[in-house]
Amino acid sequence: MDDAGVVALTDDIALLQTVDIFPPVVDDPFWFGRIAAANSLSDVYAMGGRPVSAVNFVAYPLAKLGSEPLRRILEGAFDALKEADCPMAGGHSIQDDEIKFGLAVTGTVHPEHILRNSTAQSGDRLVLTKPLGIGCLTTAIKQGKADAVAIDAGHRMMGRLNRSAAELMVEHGAHAATDVTGYGLSGHVAEMAQGSGLDVRIDAAALPYLEEAEPYLADDYVCGGSRRNESFAQADIEIAAGVAERARILLFDVQTSGGLLIAIAADRAETLVRDLRAGGDAYATVVGEVQGPGGRVLVA
Repeated sequence: MDDAGVVALTDDIALLQTVDIFPPVVDDPFWFGRIAAANSLSDVYAMGGRPVSAVNFVAYPLAKLGSEPLRRILEGAFDALKEADCPMAGGHSIQDDEIKFGLAVTGTVHPEHILRNSTAQSGDRLVLTKPLGIGCLTTAIKQGKADAVAIDAGHRMMGRLNRSAAELMVEHGAHAATDVTGYGLSGHVAEMAQGSGLDVRIDAAALPYLEEAEPYLADDYVCGGSRRNESFAQADIEIAAGVAERARILLFDVQTSGGLLIAIAADRAETLVRDLRAGGDAYATVVGEVQGPGGRVLVA
């Protein structure tokens, strides 16, 4: 259940390979391209790797929309890849009535330094690097109800690379990691708990959310994917009585280009959070801890 495939080439080099493609989550084509690229790169970062090349895939109704929106989508992707020091090595396009865009990304990592989502250790703290609430915000955008300030904040948060966070988690000796995307925090925490064979306790009151998205953290903006996350998680997650409704929404909220969820020794967690915030991940927070054998998620 890891974030990328791994192919060992030599004793010192392993290839990481991943692909992500989705339809627009925002209206602005430049930001859609940048967000899609950031999202695709994230799987390599989540495994402690460095992206080295990417190829794009685009489905696009050229006759209907003309070439300008497509040019802006590609510009957004190139903008993210330039920041990642990762060249675009090519791509493929097809004619389609619905826009879809994404990247296949190849990265490298030392085989002994791969970060998996199944190697958390008992006593670890869980650090989340980006805020939740993006799923509700993108639903509000689709409904035409999100204000300009919230839209801009969402663009910038989804378009932010996890490069700095990945470098810092490796530097601080993280034990395990994954990125939080379509399965929501609930699904990705459950994968970490099951893979590690350990119970994970989530502090509902600590869950960070994008400040500008607060007006949309309500049932009217919970998308179908978030409701499916909640349905799928019922067998794996125990939510204590009294947990606030907002926390439940955040727990299952579908993320696009979300942050890294990092398992790290308790005595290193606060230092990691401090350095993440200094590096620009202003919402980085300890959201839980890894406990004894089990494999379940407990939300208190």
